[in-house]
Amino acid sequence: MHPTANIHPQAIVEPGARIGERVEIGPWTFIGADVEIGADTRVHSHVVINGKTTIGRENRIYQFASVGEENQDKKYAGEPTRLVIGDNNIIREGCTIHRGTVQDNWLTTIGNNNLLMAYVHVAHDCVIGDNCVIANNVALAGHVIVGNSVIIGGYTTVHQFCQIGNYSMSAANTALFKDVPAFVMTSGNPAAAHGMNFEGMRRRGYSQELIGKLRQCYKIIYRQGLRTTEAIERLEAMEPVPEILLLIDSLKASTRGITR
Repeated sequence: MHPTANIHPQAIVEPGARIGERVEIGPWTFIGADVEIGADTRVHSHVVINGKTTIGRENRIYQFASVGEENQDKKYAGEPTRLVIGDNNIIREGCTIHRGTVQDNWLTTIGNNNLLMAYVHVAHDCVIGDNCVIANNVALAGHVIVGNSVIIGGYTTVHQFCQIGNYSMSAANTALFKDVPAFVMTSGNPAAAHGMNFEGMRRRGYSQELIGKLRQCYKIIYRQGLRTTEAIERLEAMEPVPEILLLIDSLKASTRGITR
């Protein structure tokens, strides 16, 4: 435990836990023996952080969150699986984030600069990228992969093994059973595609020319009655700008079929 850490006397930090510089841990919080917490992270009161869990720098974890607990897979037999969380994440009240399983990579991963709003559930073996906003009461089943800069609306549910592409967005109360290509917006139960996140593109400084090209890509995928493999061939014939290549990669990576 670093001498600059501020541990409330009513917190329980088990021997073996590694607590970095200027970490703050509030009252009635439990930190397990295999936990590592990076510098300048603040853990509020009534938080449980357990198991082989590594948390990076400058994170904020709010009350009643359960981080790094055993997963809910019935095949789990106590193996020393892991959870790794990056830097500068905000994990709000009541979030539950579980460790991985041996059936996958033994690992659940959350990247950097993400906001997980209240009561988000991240199941075993999920991978979340960077700069994502996951709104209240979202539930990610096991083995879900979420790309970078994704926005997932409140009360969205995501079926196991789904992949959600970079810069995509789901509306509130969406039920995702298939993969979501990069940039695509979805809504409904079951989810359907409803255009691309063009407003997000404008906010990121995309030119009108680039937005027009991505709009054309959407029409190729969704408006011409093509199979996904045929759409990929059409996209590969276009100018190979990075954003179109990213979209193509998300289509190729799909294992469950894409949301239409």
